[in-house]
Amino acid sequence: MPKSPMPFFWYELMTTDLDAAETFYTKVVGWTAQPFDKAPGMPRYIVMNVGERGVGGLMTMPEDAAKMGMPPAWLGYIHTKDVDAATASLEKAGGAVHRQPDDIPGVGRFAVVADPQGATFMFLQPNGPDQPIVPASTPGHIGWHELYTSDWKAAFDFYSDQFGWANAGDFDMGPMGIYQTFTAGPESGGGIMNKPQQIPVPVWQFYFNVAAIDAAAKRVTDNGGKILMGPMDVPGGSWIVQCQDPQGAHFALMAPVR
Repeated sequence: MPKSPMPFFWYELMTTDLDAAETFYTKVVGWTAQPFDKAPGMPRYIVMNVGERGVGGLMTMPEDAAKMGMPPAWLGYIHTKDVDAATASLEKAGGAVHRQPDDIPGVGRFAVVADPQGATFMFLQPNGPDQPIVPASTPGHIGWHELYTSDWKAAFDFYSDQFGWANAGDFDMGPMGIYQTFTAGPESGGGIMNKPQQIPVPVWQFYFNVAAIDAAAKRVTDNGGKILMGPMDVPGGSWIVQCQDPQGAHFALMAPVR
């Protein structure tokens, strides 16, 4: 029987300046910030909301990660109903475990892992009921997930086998190679490609939905961020721009073609 898809469903920024990051993303994406105080004793954490719905969170980079030289970065959480089993399965399939499963009081059970090519992500087994699925194009939500890797075919096979992601077709981009698209359940999808030389290690990049790409790109630069590529239109009827926030974390924005 095919495995039920396990999508990304939460996104977290580890940064070197929490207050500055909060200001930047509320202005650029339009999120509203809310302190999270339901886990006593945990480091300060800010939830970014679209209306009443939390989309992601911001936190100061842990000291051990900073000492290892980890730059500010957005990381994604893949939903699982059993973190321990998912972590064991990933490790058996050649993935790496950076932090063994552990509990977050009042939130759920999580682990920090990487795929066999080295791209880091996290598992989360949340407490309580799942939230309703929203359309992928909903403003302020994450509309696309993109993996830059060292072996796109092996990476797709890994995520397909482990998490039930399905082939949604591939595109030949000439010198840039093959772009493999996937679906990870209703309203969740993305693409996988071999990374260009300027990206040093395999990494996930997440696309935040905005209403208009030019206005959003201006908000990035007006608030101290950088435009790395774009704006450009892509197949499927969207405009995208790839960006860097003032602390150095990479992210992307996408908007419908109007």
